[in-house]
Amino acid sequence: MEAIVKQCKKACPFLHNSTTASLRKLSRMPAHAGFTSEAGNVRANALTIMAQKCPVMGKAMAVQSKNYLHTSARLAKQPTLPLRQASLVNNENEACVAAAAMLNQFPTIHSTHAKPFDYEALYNSELEKKHQDKSYRYFNNINRLAKQFPRAHTANLQEEVTVWCSNDYLGMGRNPLVIDNMQKTLNKYGAGAGGTRNIAGNCNLHLQLEAELADLHHKPAALVFSSCYVANDATLSTLASKLPGCVIFSDSSNHASMIQGIKHSGAKKMIFKHNDLQDLETKLQLVDIHTPKIIAFESVYSMSGSVGHIEKICDLAKKYGAITFLDEVHAVGMYGPRGGGVAEHLDFDLNARYPHANNGSIVDKVDIISGTLGKAFGVVGGYVAASSALIDMIRSYAPGFIFTTSLPPAIVAGAKASIQYLKESSKEREMQQINTRLLKNRLAQLDIPVVPNPSHIVPVLVGEAETCKIASDQLLREHGIYVQSINYPTVAKGEERLRITPTPGHNEKMADYLVNALETIWRKNGFKRVNDWKNLGGRAGVGTNAPNPKPIWTDSQLRLLSGYGATEIRPPNVHSTAENNPRTIGIATY
Repeated sequence: MEAIVKQCKKACPFLHNSTTASLRKLSRMPAHAGFTSEAGNVRANALTIMAQKCPVMGKAMAVQSKNYLHTSARLAKQPTLPLRQASLVNNENEACVAAAAMLNQFPTIHSTHAKPFDYEALYNSELEKKHQDKSYRYFNNINRLAKQFPRAHTANLQEEVTVWCSNDYLGMGRNPLVIDNMQKTLNKYGAGAGGTRNIAGNCNLHLQLEAELADLHHKPAALVFSSCYVANDATLSTLASKLPGCVIFSDSSNHASMIQGIKHSGAKKMIFKHNDLQDLETKLQLVDIHTPKIIAFESVYSMSGSVGHIEKICDLAKKYGAITFLDEVHAVGMYGPRGGGVAEHLDFDLNARYPHANNGSIVDKVDIISGTLGKAFGVVGGYVAASSALIDMIRSYAPGFIFTTSLPPAIVAGAKASIQYLKESSKEREMQQINTRLLKNRLAQLDIPVVPNPSHIVPVLVGEAETCKIASDQLLREHGIYVQSINYPTVAKGEERLRITPTPGHNEKMADYLVNALETIWRKNGFKRVNDWKNLGGRAGVGTNAPNPKPIWTDSQLRLLSGYGATEIRPPNVHSTAENNPRTIGIATY
């Protein structure tokens, strides 16, 4: 830049005799200052007059004044001279203008007739798109009552409803042990964390929680994040960016947090069809075995309830030199003898007897497991569990971990207490599974369409965004039942649904009321039933000839006396606090 300035100073007397400070002073004047002969309309001073009298700078200022009177469209036709060519310019005027531009002497000129960008119009336009395609999201005011779970009140304190769509699957958010631990910790350590983990936000409770999580998943180490969205995003983006030439193989139904992590990594991605092992292997074969690879998938897919092929995907990973990233967000606390998730559940008896790493179970084959503290564990937060070196690398490099305030001690204490409790008690998850089975069976008898799956999710297919919201609104306003409608982009267009999640706290009376309400709404609005979807060729697994998948929890694991239609269950295991006498199955409660 100095060379260009020197070149221009030789050509322009004004520039030659002016200091840099003087030039900058001139640049700070209004765009029109000195560019008119009417002294009363300008902020004239000696510097401006001197510039105007210069044979070169005067011409440049005259050009600038003329340009000021034109619109931005006219200016667009006069491209700025490339700076790299300025030193080669022989024309005095062009050299002067180039130097002035280098020093930012002339502010950007705006047309007096041009309107500024209308930001609010853009916001409203984007929102209108949501309203037009019926995917606009309405948040209901639902306030869950801890002592009356699963009841809640609306904005009106006197108006109570029954919640049937909470992700607090086991009601641990109101568990007395969890609440007591949180209250004691709050009184002792206060409300906040004090900073990031690196700055005053790392306490012994964080380390204890991470040790509990590592033990839960049979891994050497774990790392806690503010949410599992952040955990997935930060871990995948950091890991894949560090692996040279990494290729990520992602299930097409993966959660948005995983998709964002993959995007942020900058790594190449290959998306395989949902739960399609053949498609996954075909894509794996396209990449050299020496190239680092990550297979990212979930155990329980939250909106469909489908379950990933964990063992077979791990086998493919070993065959083709990949590592596995398994999201167990909707499975931790819900499956396995200690609530470790589906990976632990697949070797139920083995992990019940030998709950530790290297016991030969499928969970040992999974390289990285992510989970949440905000669903079955009933609190908030997320985490990953893996090898010590991998966890330490994420801790050292992931911005999503390094630069965010850590979870407050009271939250950490509650999560730790919940995990410890569910490692010992299987009563809650068993009751939840039984309630899910019975609800699915009741809806099937009425031909109300439920997306087939082997998990604890009950997705009732509606099929249109607008009608799905109508169903949700009528349940809430006419029946006092809260079930949120699920629309695009959470699910594909045309697969809109009501996502129902039974809990151990839902009793038989509540279930009867829900089923009757759904039947009333289906009749009133003429919503499609299973047979209707079958006549249309099926949708989202409803109305197809495929057999219903077997539940993850077997009859024997639930201690059912005589299969699915059993009327009694055996007493809970030695860790459970339930009564020792067999009882009749209705809707199991606690």
